[in-house]
Amino acid sequence: MMVTITESAQGYLKELLDKQDADGIGIRMFVSKPGTAQAETCIAYCRPGEEQEDDEIVDYGSFKAYFEGRSIPFLEDAKVDYSADQMGGQLTIRAPNSKMPQVTDDSPLEDKVNYVLYNDINPGLAAHGGLVELMEITDDSYLVLKFGGGCQGCSAVDLTLKEGVEKTLVEKIPEVKGVRDVTDHSDTSNAYYN
Repeated sequence: MMVTITESAQGYLKELLDKQDADGIGIRMFVSKPGTAQAETCIAYCRPGEEQEDDEIVDYGSFKAYFEGRSIPFLEDAKVDYSADQMGGQLTIRAPNSKMPQVTDDSPLEDKVNYVLYNDINPGLAAHGGLVELMEITDDSYLVLKFGGGCQGCSAVDLTLKEGVEKTLVEKIPEVKGVRDVTDHSDTSNAYYN
C-alpha cells in the first residue's frame, strides 16, 4: 500500500471512529485539487454507503480505510502519524506527491491541464510575479483560467493568454478547444507592470 498509517495514528483514528456511534464507519483519504500548488490531503469519515466504486480499500483490523481512486497516484509515499503531547496530540499527514502533477494518457483532462500549467506555463509567468490556475472546464472543452499575482491587471495579459497559454495548452492537450479568462484585469493593485 502506498500510504503508511502508523500504529499511533491507527489508534487515534479508531478512537475518533468509536465516538461516531456508527457501525461499519471507516476513514476516507483523498487529495483535493491534486497535482496543484493548492493540493490538500484530507481524511474524512466514511459511513457505510459513502464508499466510491474506484476506492482502494485497506482493512486495518479495527477500521477500514478507503483511498479515493483518483487520488492514489498523489498519495504515493504518504504517511499519517499521530504524536501525543500536553495539548492532547496531533495527527499529521505528509503527502510529498500531492502537489506534483502526475499524468498518463488515461488521466482526467483536469490533471493533464494542471500538469501543463505547473510544468510549462507557470514557471515562465513566475519570472514576472504571475501565475495562472484552472478554475473549470466547460462542457465544450474550453478551459476557464484565472490569472493571479503580477498577471492580474497587466496590459499584456491578453497577448500572454492567446499567444502563450492557450497555444501551449492546445498544442500539448489536443482535446482542449481554447481558453477563457475570468480574472478582473481592471484591478491593478497587485500588477507587476502598470
